[in-house]
Amino acid sequence: MSTRWLQLVYGVACMVAASNIQYSWTQFVPEIQKAHGWERAAIQTAFSIFVVVQTWSTPFVGHFIDRYGPRLLVLLGGVLTGLAWVINSYATSLPGFYVGSVVGGLGVGAVYATCINNSIKWFPDKRGLAVGLTAAGYGSGTILTVIPIANMIASAGYQAAFFTFGLIQGVVIVTFASLLRGPAPGAINFSAKVAQSRRDYTLGEALRTPVFWVMLAMFTGTVTGGLMAVAQLSVIAEDLGVRNYQINFYFFTMAALPFALMMNTIVNGISRPTFGWLSDHIGRERVMFIAFTLEALGILALGWYGHNPWAFVVLSGIVFFAWGEVYSLFSATAGDTFGTKHIGTIYGLLYCAKGIAALLVPFGNLLMEATGTWSSVLYSMAALDITAALAAIFLLMPMRRRMAEADSRAAA
Repeated sequence: MSTRWLQLVYGVACMVAASNIQYSWTQFVPEIQKAHGWERAAIQTAFSIFVVVQTWSTPFVGHFIDRYGPRLLVLLGGVLTGLAWVINSYATSLPGFYVGSVVGGLGVGAVYATCINNSIKWFPDKRGLAVGLTAAGYGSGTILTVIPIANMIASAGYQAAFFTFGLIQGVVIVTFASLLRGPAPGAINFSAKVAQSRRDYTLGEALRTPVFWVMLAMFTGTVTGGLMAVAQLSVIAEDLGVRNYQINFYFFTMAALPFALMMNTIVNGISRPTFGWLSDHIGRERVMFIAFTLEALGILALGWYGHNPWAFVVLSGIVFFAWGEVYSLFSATAGDTFGTKHIGTIYGLLYCAKGIAALLVPFGNLLMEATGTWSSVLYSMAALDITAALAAIFLLMPMRRRMAEADSRAAA
């Protein structure tokens, strides 16, 4: 019992250190644009490259996790994660940032996929909670660095911030990676409240099930809106005229954007174990419906009331709260459905939905420029969330039930 909780802590620490590359990127975009005069869409291509490489490398990472365990993969990921921001600190051209994104994507992909995989295997009885806590480290880890990075960018420039924090995050990941290990076969036997497969599917068998493709489509739809919010929040705040508005809390004052970023990292992290724990008790699909619907409503309200600084902070928080759980729910559902023996490879391929969604991020800028308003982008994001919410109840739930019944009959 104590061993598996320690393993969870080590994985969360690695995820916290890896989170800056994705969730702190939005702070650098305006400064890079000011320094070089490049188009926003061209700069944001670096973000898309990072996400695509991170996600599309995970099936290969998963293959090696299933064979060699977590330690080696996370050690390599830590080195690459630190190196990525060092490369960015020296980059003077767009291709330089694109190279940093490739290196960062490989590094974070190794860290993320391995730590999620480890929590799935150690906690069959609390899979939603454990995966949610691990994913929360990635989703809210930047709460420790949002203000320090902003201060260093303002005082020493974005290059110094890239270099310093790149070294810090690399050292932290490598340190905790040396402590990671997976459970021995048959060592973990805990019963769960939700239905779990008695069969360990291979990747080929999983790909031949309709459930896999429904989950992939739902994952892609829901993650698209969240990625656009992560990558474009600074730009949206500037275009809505609230980025630099000073919010007074009597005992301190902070601009709307950094305050929203700080609060969003908190609620993004809280949502992952919260919804994960809830799904352990009432079922994955029911929680998907609740969360995806809430995200859609938050996105619509952001488009309607986002010009108000206070509304911008609150509504962006709702969006991040409802979006963060996708990474705990889909990974836990994959483990429940396909077993854990080959889950590294199977969930790695399912996680490629994030890479597909990342390709749509630059189109958010193009759609906004074509229509002259962020409303068109936000409405599209909300429509994807509503579709996924309905699919969870009316497609995924009955399909998984029939699949479990067929496996039971085959086992009998």
